Amino acid sequence: MTTSSDSQQKLNNKRSSKRAPGKWRSWETTEGAVRAPHRSMMKAMGLSDKDIAAPFVGVASTHNEVTPCNAGIEPLIEEVKRGVFAAGGTPFTFGTITVSDAISMGTEGMRGSLVSREVIADSIETVVFAERYDGLVAVAGCDKSLPGAMMAMARLDVPSVFIYGGSIMPGSLHGEDIQIQTVFEAVGRYQTGQIDSDELYAIESHACPGPGSCGGMFTANTMSSIGEALGLSLPGSASEPNVDQRKAASSREAGHAVLNLMRQNIRPSDILTRKAFENAVTVVVAMGGSTNTTLHLPAIAHEMNVQLTLKDIHDISMRTPLIANMTPGGKYVMLDVDRNGGIPVVMKRLLDAGLLHGDCMTVTGKTIAENLANVKTGEPNDVVYSVEKPISKTGGLVTLFGNLAPDGCVLKVAGHQFGQTFGGPAKVFDGEEGVMEALERRDIHEGDAIVIRYEGPKGGPGMREMLSVTAALVGQGLGEKVLLMTDGRFSGASHGSMIGHIGPEAAVGGPIAAVENGDQIEVDLDNFELNVKISDQELKSRLSKWQPKPPPYTKGVLSKYIKLVNPASTGAVTG
Repeated sequence: MTTSSDSQQKLNNKRSSKRAPGKWRSWETTEGAVRAPHRSMMKAMGLSDKDIAAPFVGVASTHNEVTPCNAGIEPLIEEVKRGVFAAGGTPFTFGTITVSDAISMGTEGMRGSLVSREVIADSIETVVFAERYDGLVAVAGCDKSLPGAMMAMARLDVPSVFIYGGSIMPGSLHGEDIQIQTVFEAVGRYQTGQIDSDELYAIESHACPGPGSCGGMFTANTMSSIGEALGLSLPGSASEPNVDQRKAASSREAGHAVLNLMRQNIRPSDILTRKAFENAVTVVVAMGGSTNTTLHLPAIAHEMNVQLTLKDIHDISMRTPLIANMTPGGKYVMLDVDRNGGIPVVMKRLLDAGLLHGDCMTVTGKTIAENLANVKTGEPNDVVYSVEKPISKTGGLVTLFGNLAPDGCVLKVAGHQFGQTFGGPAKVFDGEEGVMEALERRDIHEGDAIVIRYEGPKGGPGMREMLSVTAALVGQGLGEKVLLMTDGRFSGASHGSMIGHIGPEAAVGGPIAAVENGDQIEVDLDNFELNVKISDQELKSRLSKWQPKPPPYTKGVLSKYIKLVNPASTGAVTG
């Protein structure tokens, strides 16, 4: 006599024998009589038996109408789906949130920016885990959606490919290329009377001509370069503009690539090794990347149980030459790098100089060295220099310690000289708004050491970027004439004498909480220290009298973030 359990087992065996390569866990939702309701739900979406029998690929989309960085992603999602179908898989698209840093900049809303990275990572993880997808392709454009997607890939450890939505084309005014950084700095020029309201309006109206992420080596392009250097993205895809048809083609190719990874059983844990993270840091500092690198790369590494410290990043920067002449510290945007061969050319020059680990696995199923074997670097030029004759002999990021930053802080050193000591009397502000008001009053002067505190991960909360402040300083001609330091962070478009991520932050009683107006602040680039020139006894006495401020938010996502977030020095992760 055949029992119902026997029939079920026979059905399971029959289905298992036909299981497609790479269908590792989606069979849990598709096989056996007990899954008939599940299959019925899938058929309601137009799937055939063949589609249901194929490996399932989650396609995470950050398309939205919140920001131009992500407004052009929807067509790329369709290309990914075509690629997955053509390679024998079944794609399932789903969305996640993003916010626009540029639009929330300088407002209370900017507190939600870094928080969004965690929401994005959590939401992608939740869908792929819950639906038992076998693989993942994520397409992201704005600053926090890139690391958020990569964090999710690391957590899930299913075969995954990351796609950058692509950078924006430059705007044009008076025969010159302009971009969003130009607009922020134009505000400072307007405040000082260098330009009138008509010129400011013309700049604002021409800087951003269409979809895509900000064009310089700001946070989005820094993170896209990291994706390629880590091996999570297809070679050459990090520099393709959003509107270029190559971006559509590489997105379709990513659909093929994820099926190849599934069949070869290559997962993020095979790609995101310690060596891969060292490669990513090397590429970033060689290109003058954003200080947000020191938040996002350690956060991705954390998901793989790889420890990547501020000191690690500093040490790699000290042995890596700066070879890409990119804004905000240089002249060019990602489009110019793309026209010169893209990230593969940068990586090939670094690999040939022995500065990259060529044996790291990538989403192509090949190593870094194999991917770069046939790359022609061409002659060095003003966009991408040679390693032998670089822009500078060391990279663009350094870590400082000292009595103001026992846990470290980050300085972007383009334009500074090692061995230099500089600083000035402190002008202290509890929050970003006071500085903007002082700038409008023209109350910030050459030689000031501006201290902005209670803007860290907990104290802000959310560690607001301060492009409005830094751009206004540059626009007023003070970019290299004042020292700006904060337990918050800066936009990738910021430049000047700026120190961020000071830790411990003021909200937890870090030394920055004890600084008073008029204290002498000193940056020592010989010993890589940031100090307030008071005695240890005086500093200890001030901190003993310090009292924490009540949390600025007591419910909702920001309240949860305050309770969960870890220090900036370890990536400001929440788990």
